[in-house]
Amino acid sequence: MARYERIPAPKETPQPQILIVPGLNNSGPRHWQTHWESELPGASKVELGCWDNPDRNLWVNRLNLAIHKAAAPVILVAHSLGCHAAAWWAEYEQPPRLGGKVAGALLVAPPDVESADIDPRLKRFGPLIQGRLPFRSLLVASTDDPHAAMGQSKRMARKWGSQLIDAGPLGHINADSGIANWPYGKYLLRQLIRTVDAAIETFASDLIAAHQQRWEQSVMALR
Repeated sequence: MARYERIPAPKETPQPQILIVPGLNNSGPRHWQTHWESELPGASKVELGCWDNPDRNLWVNRLNLAIHKAAAPVILVAHSLGCHAAAWWAEYEQPPRLGGKVAGALLVAPPDVESADIDPRLKRFGPLIQGRLPFRSLLVASTDDPHAAMGQSKRMARKWGSQLIDAGPLGHINADSGIANWPYGKYLLRQLIRTVDAAIETFASDLIAAHQQRWEQSVMALR
């Protein structure tokens, strides 16, 4: 008699792992990213190296390594130049839009890397990535960021398919903004994770349905 077995459904998706991606000169002890690293369960900072002299390929490669080492779907929490590192990672790796390792990203205060007046070290991450990011993302911008006018932040959000969040006058949304561990940012992160969890659950449900259909087809073929 022919034998057949039910095709196992995928395991329940674990909670996302938070990877913190700093920008130029790293995030110091007063920076909200550093607070989050110690306060959020499972959060870890990506060691990109060459903090004061960033190399785009090095940063992207190290981010890629951290993503692949993660044992769960990843939420990127990027600040400043780290946002562009995340965008270039997506451009180079071309991950799937649904079911990829990176489930979402909180992109905070990405600078205008195409501005003529910006620090030349930031220009190394230009030109601006034009395509939509293959994961859900929030782009948080300040109305008085010295490194990106709100108009440019809106352009980045539009190009990347990100939801734009106007954080008000907070400068570069860093340690000098007087926001300590930035409670509002944590709220945005929670909202993003809820949205991502819903998308992951939908993807998992569709995958389970596909497995079930394959199992039923296998059973019918053996009758």
